[in-house]
Amino acid sequence: MNDTVPVTTWYLEQTSPDDLTPAHIPDETSGIRIERAGTPSPEFSRFLYASVGTDVTWTDRLPWTYARWREFLERPGVETWVAYEDGTPAGFIELDGATEGVSEISYFGLLPAFRGRGIGGHLLSHGTARAWDLATRWDGFPEVKRVWVHTCSKDGPYARANYERRGFRVHRVEEGHEPDITHPGPWPGAGPLG
Repeated sequence: MNDTVPVTTWYLEQTSPDDLTPAHIPDETSGIRIERAGTPSPEFSRFLYASVGTDVTWTDRLPWTYARWREFLERPGVETWVAYEDGTPAGFIELDGATEGVSEISYFGLLPAFRGRGIGGHLLSHGTARAWDLATRWDGFPEVKRVWVHTCSKDGPYARANYERRGFRVHRVEEGHEPDITHPGPWPGAGPLG
């Protein structure tokens, strides 16, 4: 039997584009560019997911097959926006517009080596704005009326505060237990401390 750990999950939302409070863009992020991954790539998306989630135990998608990744990425309304520093992927934000009029930020984060430099606030601001204007890029999609995200106590220590600084409000909290899984990562010891 696996050990479990207590986990608090916060569900946050914005109900108007006016709720977004963009991050101040520090000089250190002047070399950062953010681009949409225009071609669905299971390999690239799994790399981002495993690398960003290496130290916060993102595990739910690790068993996904190539076909499952492709199926998800090719679904209308799914977008991956990637922050690059000097051509190197620094992090990503994934949008999922599967629910009519609602855009979910399904994943967001930075690779460990890029944290703590203001890139996350910049990427979250940009990605949230893209969540609000999702319908402008997808024919037949209704106008977005709500953008939501969830974070939990296993995520980085600044995740919830970053969402709240961008104008997200907590609308639901859940307490529970999850399996205690040690850092899955893209490989053992991944990250600047490994």
